[in-house]
Amino acid sequence: MSKTEKDNSEKDRPKSGGKKKLLLMAGGALLLAGGSAGAAIYATGGFAPKAAKEDPNRPKLVLRSEEPAELAAEGEGHKQAPLKEGTVSVPNDRIKVDPAKYEITYFAVEQPFTANLADGSGFIQIGISLATYYDGKVITNIKRQDVPIRSAVLMTLSEQDPAVLSTAQGKQMLQRELTRAINTVLRQKEGFGGIDNVYFNSLVIQ
Repeated sequence: MSKTEKDNSEKDRPKSGGKKKLLLMAGGALLLAGGSAGAAIYATGGFAPKAAKEDPNRPKLVLRSEEPAELAAEGEGHKQAPLKEGTVSVPNDRIKVDPAKYEITYFAVEQPFTANLADGSGFIQIGISLATYYDGKVITNIKRQDVPIRSAVLMTLSEQDPAVLSTAQGKQMLQRELTRAINTVLRQKEGFGGIDNVYFNSLVIQ
């Protein structure tokens, strides 16, 4: 082969470095296109995890209205009122509730509670109403769990010191303890508490 033919042959042969460069450029373009498509799908929710379905039986907060709150259920001297329907969902019942924003409902427990006090020298009898900022599902839960709730209230009462209960602070402490006891039962049995406070309709200590 003459020198001229050899030179022409080398000119016609594509350089391997050029091939590699072209392949790299093509691969980069594909990666870029794939990344853009993936970002678009993610942005439109294609890859986003599906939100968990909200439990329709979970109580909701009741927005405050101009109308006064009514008793949600029958109690002594009170007639039946329709259960309220809440509209504001919450992740759990331990969040702080703004009383100026949400409406409170009172549920009067029909039967009073009587228990011996801790020292055995006296007894306590109380009538209570339960307060909630949540809708009628909480009232339904209270009715359904009447037996364990009554048991929890009686056990709490039987642990009280009459000397402590003779003070205003002691009575307020009892309110908080009863609230905790009832919410504990509701959380265990229904998965949701919702009781804001316990109020005394009657209180006798002897």
